[in-house]
Amino acid sequence: MNNKIIDITFWQLASAYVFIILLLIIVRWRRIPREKEILISSIRMTLQLILVGFILTYVFKHANPYYTVIIFLIMETFAIYNTFQRVKKAINPQLKKAIAISMAAGTFVTLIYFNFVVLHFSPWYNPRYFIPIGGMIIGNSMTGITLGVSALIEGMKSKKDLVESALMLGAAPYQATKDIVNHAFDSAVLPTINSMVGMGIVFLPGMMTGVILSGASPFSAIKYQIAIMLGISGSVSLTVILFLYLGYKAFFNKRSQLVD
Repeated sequence: MNNKIIDITFWQLASAYVFIILLLIIVRWRRIPREKEILISSIRMTLQLILVGFILTYVFKHANPYYTVIIFLIMETFAIYNTFQRVKKAINPQLKKAIAISMAAGTFVTLIYFNFVVLHFSPWYNPRYFIPIGGMIIGNSMTGITLGVSALIEGMKSKKDLVESALMLGAAPYQATKDIVNHAFDSAVLPTINSMVGMGIVFLPGMMTGVILSGASPFSAIKYQIAIMLGISGSVSLTVILFLYLGYKAFFNKRSQLVD
């Protein structure tokens, strides 16, 4: 059997955009105002990935710890910025600080543990491992913390009266917001849990597919996928719980009173 990766020609790649055309037809037919967003996201994705392709080609050929760390910091910065953008209408400086600290700490700790203990590749800055794994951990953590931020803000708004009542009865802010924080954490980690439940039977995840396409055995791909999925779940849970621990405090002043 030939294990050589099938290269995709320009015209084959162009033919894949028929799926975007199909999506545009559907939203147009249903009169859903998403055409502009779909076009922008498709163009942005294409340009970003082409740019990344050139950068990674150079970085892989010239492995250097400075290049690897810089790329990781750029990914981290953009993830934090994208989180700010998704919830910018209802976010204050203290919440922004909590998001930044949680994303940086949660993803960094997870990535260091994963790379040095679980995978243990050498050299530690090998971009062929460090960058893709870092991207998966950061990307999933970004999704999780975005859901956590949205759920926390919505919970504090919809249950403001209950929180105030609890405070009047002598509860501390931590106690008054416990149910809201728990619900926010559950909402944030649920997509990751659902992915783990369906993985292998309902769908083959991206990393496993990539390893198989590269010519490795399915069992080798499975080991990689299990390891990275466990790392992702740990990063999401750590990032989100750090944010919620810091984030709920943004809704209170120094006298433990709710702020608008």
